[in-house]
Amino acid sequence: MELVTYRQRESEHPFLDDLLSQEPAPGPALWIVSWGFDVPPLLRRLRGRPVAYHAHSSGYGFDLPPGVPVLAVSRNTLGYWGNRAPRNPLFLVPNALDAKWLRPGSAAVPWRDPRALAIRAGEVGAADAGANPGPRRPIDVLVQVRKNSRYVLEQLVPALRQRGLRVELQDGWVDDLVDLFRRSSVVVYDSADYWRGRGVSEGFGLPPLEALASGCVVFSSLNHALADSLDPGLVGHQIGCGSLAADLECIAAAVADPQDWRADPQRLALILQDGSEAALAERWRRALTACDRHWGLLLAGAAAPLQSPPAWRLRLDPWLVRLRRWLRRG
Repeated sequence: MELVTYRQRESEHPFLDDLLSQEPAPGPALWIVSWGFDVPPLLRRLRGRPVAYHAHSSGYGFDLPPGVPVLAVSRNTLGYWGNRAPRNPLFLVPNALDAKWLRPGSAAVPWRDPRALAIRAGEVGAADAGANPGPRRPIDVLVQVRKNSRYVLEQLVPALRQRGLRVELQDGWVDDLVDLFRRSSVVVYDSADYWRGRGVSEGFGLPPLEALASGCVVFSSLNHALADSLDPGLVGHQIGCGSLAADLECIAAAVADPQDWRADPQRLALILQDGSEAALAERWRRALTACDRHWGLLLAGAAAPLQSPPAWRLRLDPWLVRLRRWLRRG
């Protein structure tokens, strides 16, 4: 796989215009486009060539040409395109969780028993996982400022501090983000307002997964792709759950006894195993093989891409059925 730039030239990567001028369509390569705002013009420039859309956030409002496969990074995005482009080939290829998040921390920074993360679900009993919780972590509540709601930053954080909890606001570059998470008992992530204000979706939701892998208790919104992995009460907890008072009580309780609030170890093991680099490499291999086969049929003229009727036609169909019945009765 080779990275190609298209807005500006960079010495270490080929430039799209150069490649298109040198290679007549359809060419031997499978092109993969990904940045939602630029996808429609890129698809027009790549017309007649094998291409697939690597879809992160949904909600950009464009439609895909017939036959263009979708490589969705979340079930939320998969469902969006399964509704909007039901006849296009669809694949689920989530982003991989970097292996550094799955490596056990030092003895000074206790976290959930790594055996629950490294072996198949069912091989770790509930009594084994996290049996030695260790001393209290130095940060009670970690809040990453980017994407978090005004509710969290302006109401919840001051209220938590008034209760005497040690709250860390992370804004900007951190040399060792893994270490920061592993020094935190609770992580709060509330991105629903952020994405609603921008009209697109939470594409994958890495911060809560990284926090879970670090042994943190996660309080999060459940918008978009966050609902892929977060099961309220079992794998994470809802933030903004009815009232500020309720949030304060739950977070304070989780800081006081994180072991009682952490994710179910067997459920978490399945989630993290499915997000491992090895598992995702196999998903990509299967998806790209299927894309090659799909485009091979189309370019050879052995098949035509299926198309779904436009929405206006689907809305009109029930009225046409009623009209036909009325005409037959007449």
